[in-house]
Amino acid sequence: MKILITGNMGYVGPGVVSQLRETYPQAELIGFDTGYFAQCLTNPSFLPEIKLDRQIFGDVRDFNEALLDDVDVIVYLAAISNDPMGNKFEKVTMDVNNKAAVRMARIGKEKGVRSFVYASSCSVYGAAGDEAKRENDTLNPLTAYARSKVTTETDLEPLAGKDFTVTCLRFATACGFSNRLRLDLVLNDFIAGAVTSKRIDILSDGTPLRPLINVLDMARAIDWAVSRSKESGGNFLVVNTGSNLWNYQVKELAEAVAEVIEGCQVTVNADAPPDKRSYKVNFDLFKKLAPNHQPVHDLKSTIESLFNNLKMMEFSDSNFRESDLIRLKVLSSLVQSNLLDEDLYWKWNNKPVLKLEYDIQKQN
Repeated sequence: MKILITGNMGYVGPGVVSQLRETYPQAELIGFDTGYFAQCLTNPSFLPEIKLDRQIFGDVRDFNEALLDDVDVIVYLAAISNDPMGNKFEKVTMDVNNKAAVRMARIGKEKGVRSFVYASSCSVYGAAGDEAKRENDTLNPLTAYARSKVTTETDLEPLAGKDFTVTCLRFATACGFSNRLRLDLVLNDFIAGAVTSKRIDILSDGTPLRPLINVLDMARAIDWAVSRSKESGGNFLVVNTGSNLWNYQVKELAEAVAEVIEGCQVTVNADAPPDKRSYKVNFDLFKKLAPNHQPVHDLKSTIESLFNNLKMMEFSDSNFRESDLIRLKVLSSLVQSNLLDEDLYWKWNNKPVLKLEYDIQKQN
């Protein structure tokens, strides 16, 4: 099997590469990434990409079609991947998250790729109230990021067929430790604040609902989607991906962190305007279709793991929201340093860098 993983050098990628290498030890795994966050390594025992057969540096907006020759599966993780980045780089968000994904799927289908796995998001539900949202419920995307996911799901559906399976995994909000850690995620932010200042400052009134999923459980779900049978959802599948046990109010997340990290004070902004991004999600379909790939991490163990890894890193930056652990800060810094242009293309003599590539030699 030959599997192409786009966006493998992000937060989710290291876990996905490790999971797929374990499940498919003889597969040819190829990473394709812009390298925006390649340097954002956190507490690695080894370079995560060493488990790949090949790493290609390139841009999904301009990929060479030959890249898809003989590929069996595409795992599309590449994305401008949260609301602040989407708001600042709205056009790029649509180009990367939607247009490039659909083009890659279309060309992949023409070349005989049999499966396309797309990392979507439960943020498509937006302001959804207290009722747990199912896959066929009305969508209410409130941000550029969420809109890009909705549009891509819609555009991918007509491409699916008997020889081309499309799986859109509507992931809950990611959390937990990764070798390319992000702290611009709600639970991770709370843990980092507790570690550095013994404070968790909730900027909202704490009532918004969020479903969460450990980043390693995201990798397990992708593992399932790579080889799922047609009987498990048909040619085209959109599925909420997470666990019913992981629907929490934001203030409940803060309180759970405070229980693990002793001496931590939780504050709520009672005067904050209501956060419209509030949604509870039903994950029954995922449980039915993928019983052997259900989340295995719970909230407490996820908090403890990230807490312990931050301690091992001797993490103490109370100003972490201005650091390279915040993805928007990384992109903004690269633009300000004239390394990326305003459309987030790498610059070299005022031209986009086309591609760098290296092979990883397997040890026998």
